[in-house]
Amino acid sequence: MKKIRKMSFAAVTSIIVVSGALIITSAVQAKPPRSETQIAQERAALMTAVAKGDALWHSAKLGNNGLACANCHPDGSATNVHTWPKFQTNLGKVGTLREMINWCIAVPMQGRILEYDSEEMIAMEAYATFAHRGVAIAPAKDEQHGAVPVKSGPGYPRH
Repeated sequence: MKKIRKMSFAAVTSIIVVSGALIITSAVQAKPPRSETQIAQERAALMTAVAKGDALWHSAKLGNNGLACANCHPDGSATNVHTWPKFQTNLGKVGTLREMINWCIAVPMQGRILEYDSEEMIAMEAYATFAHRGVAIAPAKDEQHGAVPVKSGPGYPRH
């Protein structure tokens, strides 16, 4: 009986010590609230990435045939960032927005793919996501659609 009590006391003591260590560790790891200055700096960093992504999106420099992302996706349209990840037939698997951006660069634009963690890829994703801000997230939602054709106006064939 004494052995059981000693083991129980040791077990209880261990639990108290471990619990105390966890509480102390948690307190040390907690982050203080961000200041208004930090929030402004973070927002500025995001907007810098969005601006860089906007410039890349509308530039033909990612491809080798004169196309830009904006040729098919003006202002990030039809990228449906709120639906990723999803099964993408072009990829033949469940893929990410970054994989689809690279597919578009490599195939229609005939360019060199970007590293997933590169500044350029992050900027491209930031731009497309920012353009869809406020749209409800809906992973795997099937929104495989293209542009809506116009029936008149500049560039519309008249014959």
